[in-house]
Amino acid sequence: MKESKTIAALFDFDGVVMDTETQYSIFWGEQGRKYHPELPGFDRLIKGQTLVQIYDKYFAGMEEAQTQIRKDLDLFEMNMTYDYIPGVLNFIDDLKKHDVKLAVVTSSNTKKMENVYRSHPELPQLFDSIVTANQFKESKPNPECFILGAEILGATPGDSYVFEDSFHGLKAGNAAGSTVIGLATTNPREAIEGKAHYIIDDFKGFTFEKLVEVKA
Repeated sequence: MKESKTIAALFDFDGVVMDTETQYSIFWGEQGRKYHPELPGFDRLIKGQTLVQIYDKYFAGMEEAQTQIRKDLDLFEMNMTYDYIPGVLNFIDDLKKHDVKLAVVTSSNTKKMENVYRSHPELPQLFDSIVTANQFKESKPNPECFILGAEILGATPGDSYVFEDSFHGLKAGNAAGSTVIGLATTNPREAIEGKAHYIIDDFKGFTFEKLVEVKA
């Protein structure tokens, strides 16, 4: 008897599970104006990257700035609101009914996620695994995180669906060889057109049946 394949759903966190990107845009917009006024739209440049990657690329050798940003970011994240993207809870429940394995794959670190758990203690039980930046070396657009997420769930990247909103994340999902569902929560549809196999505004009305109709 042929063993059935494990289907995995790999969710980015910010802008995919939780509606937080507008808040981060405010924070990183302020950092850009303060430290890199020569880079307009700084908040868009860093989306989908880990803090370490942001430091290495934009704040190398700026130890005092790194320390201050980390301090300010910790305080900012403690006071953020974490609201679910519309329809995501119903969609997750539907996937579970069809034995789909679920993981969050995020560039956020463990400390940030602990802030989320205080607001939503139920979150870890919604997923089979939560993969954070502490568990992989290369950040998006490198596909390492999604390849790792699929492996943890016992699936292959080719049998996985990646849900992303950022340009870096969409590139990573495609590079992993997964079917990529783009969410127009951070960038408009026309901006991510051609970067995902299917685009949705949110998860309202999206189901397992509709998902499996999407082909990479």
